[in-house]
Amino acid sequence: TSAKILLTSLSAMVAESATFPIDLTKTRLQLHGQSLPSSAAATAVRVAADIVRRQGVLGLYQGLSPAIIRHLFYTPIRIVGYENLRNAADAGDRSLPLLGKALAGGVSGVVAQVVASPADLVKVRMQADGRMVSRGLQPRYSGPLDAFRKIVHEEGASGLWRGVFPNAQRAFLVNMGELACYDQAKRFVIQNRIAEDNIYAHTLASIMSGLSATALSCPADVVKTRMMNQATNKDGKALYLSSYDCLVKTVKFEGIKALWKGFFPTWARLGPWQFVFWVSYEKFRTIAGMSSF
Repeated sequence: TSAKILLTSLSAMVAESATFPIDLTKTRLQLHGQSLPSSAAATAVRVAADIVRRQGVLGLYQGLSPAIIRHLFYTPIRIVGYENLRNAADAGDRSLPLLGKALAGGVSGVVAQVVASPADLVKVRMQADGRMVSRGLQPRYSGPLDAFRKIVHEEGASGLWRGVFPNAQRAFLVNMGELACYDQAKRFVIQNRIAEDNIYAHTLASIMSGLSATALSCPADVVKTRMMNQATNKDGKALYLSSYDCLVKTVKFEGIKALWKGFFPTWARLGPWQFVFWVSYEKFRTIAGMSSF
């Protein structure tokens, strides 16, 4: 188990670093329209181009450090947790059915996300800070440690878990689609001799799991991003009272399509992220003398 934790952390760090600019673009795109109606027509390409124009290429990595910290907790818990649940439920030659895999993926994802939620909150806040810098305003935080300190001081320790419920909802949907679909798709590809247990099978499985995970999780991801980005004003009031309130207000003022804002950047990130992660992780397991996932 300790070896699996180490390998998942390493693979996640590689995948996160490679795809972080897409994640940043997705987050900024989801926040568009929240306070500036005129920006509702923004596209992922325009948002990314604006970041580079105003902040340079390094601006695409605003918030990378808390994202790496998050994955040191999030990815090992959900991946290793899912594998242990799956293996425990398997009986002889009979493998866990798809519904069981979906449930195992969702549960492991929720546990992992609750643990990693503070780092995820800091990542979203720092990504959103880039918009303030682009407008010539002073960013709220100078770095991840400063963000942790200020959030605890201004909002209390519970402030680190702001948005934890929509975060957990999204994690359940993402991991239900991602882990169960990857597992099932890879076995389907191998059993039907479409490809051996190699990079081709891993690539096909990651594409299918990325699509299903994005379709299921995008609305929860939009709500999670907006809930985590908001901070209480001087009167202690917030724009959204709950994830449900955020969902209702988003649909009311921006239309139901707003729940899928950032769909293509999300999918464009999940696809490459899963490709890099799963190919790296499967390769590392082989080098370590472990069986395939």
